[in-house]
Amino acid sequence: MSAISLSSLHASRSDADAVLSININHGAVNEMGSEQLKDWERVTEHLSSGGARALITSSDKVTRSGKSVFIAGANVTERVGWTDAQVKAHVRWQRTALAALRRVPVFHVTIVDGLALGWGTEFMLTADYRIATRGARFSLPETGIGIVPGAGGTSELSRVVGPNQALRLGMTGERIDGEEALRIGLVDELFDTADAAHQRATALAEMAARRSPTAVGAFKQGVLASLAMGEADRTELEARTYELCVDAGEAAIGRANFKAITGGEAVEWGPQRVLKS
Repeated sequence: MSAISLSSLHASRSDADAVLSININHGAVNEMGSEQLKDWERVTEHLSSGGARALITSSDKVTRSGKSVFIAGANVTERVGWTDAQVKAHVRWQRTALAALRRVPVFHVTIVDGLALGWGTEFMLTADYRIATRGARFSLPETGIGIVPGAGGTSELSRVVGPNQALRLGMTGERIDGEEALRIGLVDELFDTADAAHQRATALAEMAARRSPTAVGAFKQGVLASLAMGEADRTELEARTYELCVDAGEAAIGRANFKAITGGEAVEWGPQRVLKS
């Protein structure tokens, strides 16, 4: 597994070097701007080229007043003096960067402890599994300042929580807590403490990292791509992802090591191969 160099995000690896953890801790409240977008693009490129087998994203940012923060929004300050065209181009860049991170061929689990406002709630949509603490708070305040959530909150949130809850959050800006986020499906699990959330995220990431990287990536690609397909196309895509695992030799490795795998032993999988469009 290769190393990754980031300018504003903080990367670390598991002992086995297979799980990449990104700690978001910069600026006053983890505001997301151009520097961070470049880093997320580096993370996407790194993971897409086999740099790790699972991803955990979280934040240990605490404000001077003692509040925990995940991501409290976009970096609006850097936009002072920008033209309308520059703002629109930047937000399209945000949208593209997060969409690419959503598709990385590894299992991505995110942990939210504290404030996830605007961009913070939108960033969660890039994850395959979302874990929160009871101290987490979520909202989409954009319509209150004359814009809409532009990094996936308008186009993708309803796929996660349904149209009614998405309309509620986006049109009212209501701030909800971890229990309500769990109830509506915005998060998948809820824990009392950040430590407990991290333990669960690490366990899930390590389980995914032990599996065939080709099979894990192909499964994710098949699931996400099938959301917009009819039945015939969905089943054909499933066939292609299965056959990729056979052609890559991963199915043969699984058969040859079936007893060891079911007994909990780690095996040596081949390099990751990705299904071509």
